[in-house]
Amino acid sequence: MADPLRSADVVALGGGHGLAASLSALRLVCDQVTAIVTVADNGGSSGRLRGDYDVLPPGDLRMALTALCDDSEWGQTWSDVLQHRFTGEGDLSGHALGNLLIVALWQLHDDPVTGLDLVGRLLSARGRVLPMAAVPLELVAEVSGLDPQDPAHIETVRGQVAVARTTGLVESIALVPDNPPARPESVAAVDAADHIILGPGSWYTSVLTHLLVPELREALVHARARKVLTLNLEMNTAETRGFSATRHIETLHDTAPDLTVDTVLADPQTIDDRERLARACASLGAELVVAPLARLEHPGQHDALRLAAAYRDILS
Repeated sequence: MADPLRSADVVALGGGHGLAASLSALRLVCDQVTAIVTVADNGGSSGRLRGDYDVLPPGDLRMALTALCDDSEWGQTWSDVLQHRFTGEGDLSGHALGNLLIVALWQLHDDPVTGLDLVGRLLSARGRVLPMAAVPLELVAEVSGLDPQDPAHIETVRGQVAVARTTGLVESIALVPDNPPARPESVAAVDAADHIILGPGSWYTSVLTHLLVPELREALVHARARKVLTLNLEMNTAETRGFSATRHIETLHDTAPDLTVDTVLADPQTIDDRERLARACASLGAELVVAPLARLEHPGQHDALRLAAAYRDILS
């Protein structure tokens, strides 16, 4: 008997290592996954290429593509090639080869999605990778606690790297340009999805950013798909210092009060008050599902098999 989840249209939103974790799990239970990736990164190789060529930052897009690569020798070989990072002291030092390939394809093709699709074909990727917005974005945060003499004072922190590393408390985030245009392919993917996965990932810089693109947020709000929010394994990061699992839910609701979710997936080790978290989930219209998701040898990292099993249970 055919497995309906295998042929379902699944969309995953996020960025960086968190999105790569969910894609690595989803490709075990789904034949085709569409990744919608944040484009606000301004650090490292991506930041340099973005500054030099005025392009979308390619790094998170590259990571999503390699997470979806085929298990064949061909797919794994090209995944390793794209992930290769140059060392040494030359101009290429620090650049990932995949970032250079993506930018080269963007120079050859006016449409960035065409370039990403070509890399996907090279990798025999089990799905598609799309940018969440049509233009590169700057993340701006209002942060308190940076002045020890006046902890309540609010300062503006600009750039994804600075927000991710802030020593203060992020009070709110915004994007520049304001109300950026979404990629139409991303909106269409959300509209057509049977299942939507949001998170895990850096909360402010990879997850909530999608809700600041108006067309994408509206698509998510009105999507007919089953929506799953995957919470992080590490609650207390630089940008979410002191946050509980419940606080993560509250910030999402504050960012997009009209968004409802069907399921919130959490690892038991991240929950300090299950009853309180369940109430917060209910404010999103969601059921709380608790399952072990972490790698035994690295508790801060998702185990692809465990995460895949949880997704299968929820989505089937």
